[in-house]
Amino acid sequence: MNWYLIFFSWLVATIATLGSLFFSEIMGFPPCVLCWYQRICMYPLSLIFLVGLFPLKKDVFRFTAPLVFTGWVIAIYHNLLYYKILPESAAPCSQGISCTTSYISWFGFITIPFLSLIAFSAIGVLIITFYRNYHEKR
Repeated sequence: MNWYLIFFSWLVATIATLGSLFFSEIMGFPPCVLCWYQRICMYPLSLIFLVGLFPLKKDVFRFTAPLVFTGWVIAIYHNLLYYKILPESAAPCSQGISCTTSYISWFGFITIPFLSLIAFSAIGVLIITFYRNYHEKR
């Protein structure tokens, strides 16, 4: 069970990493400042989870939780800016690409910042479940 939790975490992180590279390198959507910060948190997760799978390492939570939490907080902030809950003056991107630029809008609400929030939330739930399962068995 615990192996599958880390495997699905790796799968979500890898899909998110490849998706962000697809949007920027293939589709030509330049990332904003907050997107870069979220990439800094997401990209290493693919490698850390992969190393933590073979063999399954209990320390994978300790190394991934700070990145997941930081990325999740930035993703929430980005979504609050994107959906204009926070004023645009609170955005860190005063020059260059705006953090509120809309590149995709699938079904009217699925945007790139929303996809990032979903990915970090899913990974967060999976690694917290892993942590609880591991400590219950001790």
